[in-house]
Amino acid sequence: MTTTVGMVAGEPSGDLLASRVITGLHQASSDLHCQGIGGPAMDAAGFEAWHPMHALTVFGYVDALKRLPGLLRTYGDVKRRWLSKPPSVFVGVDAPDFNLKLELQLRQAGTPTVHFVGPSIWAWRYERIHKIREAVSHMLVLFPFEEDLYRKEGIPVTYVGHPLADAIPMQPDRAAARLRLGLDDNARVLAILPGSRSSEIRILAPRFLQAAQQLRRRDPSLICIVPMVNAQRRQEFDAILAQYPVPGLRCVTADDLTAAGSAPVAWTALEASDAVLVASGTATLEAALFKRPMVISYYLSPWMRRIMAWKSGQQRPYLPWVGLPNVLLRDFAVPELLQDDATPDKLAETTWAALTDEAHAARIYSRFTAMHHDLTRDTASLAARAILDVAHGST
Repeated sequence: MTTTVGMVAGEPSGDLLASRVITGLHQASSDLHCQGIGGPAMDAAGFEAWHPMHALTVFGYVDALKRLPGLLRTYGDVKRRWLSKPPSVFVGVDAPDFNLKLELQLRQAGTPTVHFVGPSIWAWRYERIHKIREAVSHMLVLFPFEEDLYRKEGIPVTYVGHPLADAIPMQPDRAAARLRLGLDDNARVLAILPGSRSSEIRILAPRFLQAAQQLRRRDPSLICIVPMVNAQRRQEFDAILAQYPVPGLRCVTADDLTAAGSAPVAWTALEASDAVLVASGTATLEAALFKRPMVISYYLSPWMRRIMAWKSGQQRPYLPWVGLPNVLLRDFAVPELLQDDATPDKLAETTWAALTDEAHAARIYSRFTAMHHDLTRDTASLAARAILDVAHGST
């Protein structure tokens, strides 16, 4: 009998995670079919997409409001399909606002549900745990500390590790990455990652570039590498760069790499760097897995801060840390310059220390290596086994 897995992923990161799980599912079961909402990586893994992933991709609250009618149509379509012909199991990959609502509807109708990538209730809106308990048959989490959190709340959970930890080499090869970028092996290189969203680039890039201008005055030979996720983001960044020019800065996309089939451009930039100036987000974890000293920064407009405070009922996260490396290490292992501290002067001063303090770099390398080991699991196989157990009523 064919095992049917309903699946929804709404972001590029979720598409990548889901594609690996789909591969693991096919390896574990020869008679299996996956269907729902996904992206190109899921399609390549043998997924039947009813709707493309970008149908769910929104950037901020204003965009979500504009696209609400389309989101509701997409939600209604997949709910109708799965209620009329239930899958063996439903897997929601991240996208909690969409998936938890759908999971509740399906679970109440008798379909077991799995949610992959726990919402950050450890930082914001812990009360969501009650909705998760009602909607989710089994949680799959990326970080070890999350397992205890969900188990304490009586929610079945499996820690599956973070797939980035398995994909990024334990020992980065700086020389090879520099070769792919055409950089001098002896150069001092700073990777600058101002975010992948248009709003992040608009707000953070001017601050980061002004900091880079100061760093270049300290070291005129400094090379700054700025990876961009696509041509549109590069165009937006280049417009800001024209206002804040930085000699020696290179903005790169995948087309600029010298080796065909090489790693994501951001990974190449991180691997090639001596230190990183990075917007808070998944890129901070990638920088940590490449064992690089970094400065984490972020800035929200007063309007966005008011919206977040209204939606969450909080003025700040529960934890004292924002960057994922610090959250995982439970320490300010790397500096965080947020909001009013995210000034060009402070960014430049703190990033200069990250570039030049060799003792700090050695400590960071050791701590991030230990963290990398902690996060490394056979994520695809562990997730696939848990999903099939839920589908077959084994858990």
